[in-house]
Amino acid sequence: MNFSSDNVSPICPEILNAIAAESDHAALPYGADNQSQQLDAAFSKLFETDVCVVPVATGTAANLIGLSGLVSPFGGVVCHHHAHINMTESTGVAFYGGGAKLLGIDGPSAKIDAHTLDAFLRAHSPNGMHSVDPECVAITQSTEFGTVYDTHEINAIGSVCKNHDLRLFMDGARFANAVAALNCHPADITWKVGVDVLSFGATKNGALAVDAIVLFDRELRRHTEKSRKRGGHLFSKHRYLAAQLLAYLKDDLWLRNARHANEAAVALQHSLESIGAKAAFTPQGNELFIHMTDELAQSLRDAGIVFRPWASIGPDAYRFVCTWNSPIDLIRNIPKSIRT
Repeated sequence: MNFSSDNVSPICPEILNAIAAESDHAALPYGADNQSQQLDAAFSKLFETDVCVVPVATGTAANLIGLSGLVSPFGGVVCHHHAHINMTESTGVAFYGGGAKLLGIDGPSAKIDAHTLDAFLRAHSPNGMHSVDPECVAITQSTEFGTVYDTHEINAIGSVCKNHDLRLFMDGARFANAVAALNCHPADITWKVGVDVLSFGATKNGALAVDAIVLFDRELRRHTEKSRKRGGHLFSKHRYLAAQLLAYLKDDLWLRNARHANEAAVALQHSLESIGAKAAFTPQGNELFIHMTDELAQSLRDAGIVFRPWASIGPDAYRFVCTWNSPIDLIRNIPKSIRT
């Protein structure tokens, strides 16, 4: 069993079939095809408000291009120190933002706290052309440590952003897992609480390669599409991105896949804790961070279980990530399959 990442999972059948169906005919390029023309309506129905959708093939592109419309070349993006845009996306924010700078702050379990954010912004001393002034706040849902912002937490952050005249971006590479964990409506943790732009993840949750930049501020469409083209992320055969997203939304496949991954993470926590491991955080999404001895870690490896060390939490910490097709029955039998 491979828990190193949710990127190891295969394409789920519904999405694979949708891709194959697009190979039976020709179609106009660059988003002029019938599938692409359905995206805005499909996502507007999902979020119960009018949105614009700009698909790209990677989560990194979704984050960086999506953020580029919310910050100027000389502005700052406030994010958690452990945010993916800060730790794992090189200097992409500066590249796509024309020089925009990340401003990292701390917070428990990789979350930004509204009070801490407000204090950080109030303590900022603008120094005219010499300083980098915050223009945007970016949060990750679910977070890099597998925790989830609830509606009240995002609403509080959104209120702080409004009070300081800042835009709010959400990295939603695992947005589906967060919605499944909260059992809420997608609107309740996005535009209704102040989110301007969402990167809506699909690649980690059963798609081949697609994430959607969802613009709740429709005025951002032209900038976002120009940024996508300039950065080399406009697909000529755009219909293959659109087909994945439409299949992903159909019959709530995105939520069903996420619920399975979340349930697998809970089962994995129970199995590992029954043999002496301890969760660093209560798992809410599909990621599980575990403290365990070297001996237990080696026993799991000897049983063919793949996972990754996670030094940012501690020398005895490891990350396990469940997917839309993680075998829950086998996960429950882990304690019987290893020597401790």
